[in-house]
Amino acid sequence: AAKTEAGPCVTHIGPGGAGHYVKMVHNGIEYGDMQLIAETYDIMRRAMGLSASEMAEIYRTWNGGKLESFLIEITATVLDKIDPETGKPLVDIILDAAEQKGTGRWTSQNALDLGTPIPTIDAAVMARSMSSRKDERVRASALLRGPEHDREAPTVFDDHKRHELLETLEDALYVAKVSSYAQGLAMLSAASTTYDWNLNLAEIARIWKGGCIIRAKLLDPIRLAFGDTDKQPENLLVAPHIVETINNALPALRRAVVNARAYGIPCPALSAALDYVDTYRTAELPANLVQGQRDFFGAHTYRRNDREGIFHTEWMEPTGPAIEERTTHS
Repeated sequence: AAKTEAGPCVTHIGPGGAGHYVKMVHNGIEYGDMQLIAETYDIMRRAMGLSASEMAEIYRTWNGGKLESFLIEITATVLDKIDPETGKPLVDIILDAAEQKGTGRWTSQNALDLGTPIPTIDAAVMARSMSSRKDERVRASALLRGPEHDREAPTVFDDHKRHELLETLEDALYVAKVSSYAQGLAMLSAASTTYDWNLNLAEIARIWKGGCIIRAKLLDPIRLAFGDTDKQPENLLVAPHIVETINNALPALRRAVVNARAYGIPCPALSAALDYVDTYRTAELPANLVQGQRDFFGAHTYRRNDREGIFHTEWMEPTGPAIEERTTHS
């Protein structure tokens, strides 16, 4: 097994298929990670007009800081590679149709079964599916207009503005990765409870630190977050030392998504990472309206926020809605 300063990257995960399951979720997080990186690349390429070699240097710089990881490291290497036949950056002549082996899809499918939201991983899986529709996208690009049709070339930024935008992207990518890992770990926690596996999330973060695709510096604070087995956070996002990270970097993710939208650049994984945090931090969601609609057309009932019980309303009563309490709780 690979080794880090914390020891060999091997451990007993749990009974039955627990080890295989954790590997599946690892791969789901990997899908999310790769898509998040690809979207920052797309923003730099299309909105800022940076070359492959310029972007390689940026990712190499990022890899020397909080984003240090295997995937950031190899991104710089991929961007630097020159095609010997054409003399062009190899990445520029690779067909933009990403394939998949299925583990990301399995992760999304099982998350639906568990009722555990993993929107960034879902978005990454769907982004690969969308990319595979190359011929359709080419035809649609000639018909459907976007902001880029009104712009002859990417905006030229001065050094100060460029530095500012790259700092925003670096912070945005970091907090998006935190969100994506939080989703994957929440799924592992739900699976552990459902399947009675007693998974140790701190130990899982430890063994992911070496010898695997998602090995990253970020796994150190994640391991710390789940290190106290008697006081586990409900979600990585609310772990004491992670909260400050989220609060400091979330505005950057918000700006990155807004900027991408302004240029018509799709960023489904970055958007999903932001939406996950925004949804998780929202005390009152519009699901009350959804419940009212469900009760209207299907008599599916609803709960109230002012007293216990399950209720149904006859919404079309001529004298006004008739409210019926179906069952009560003791």
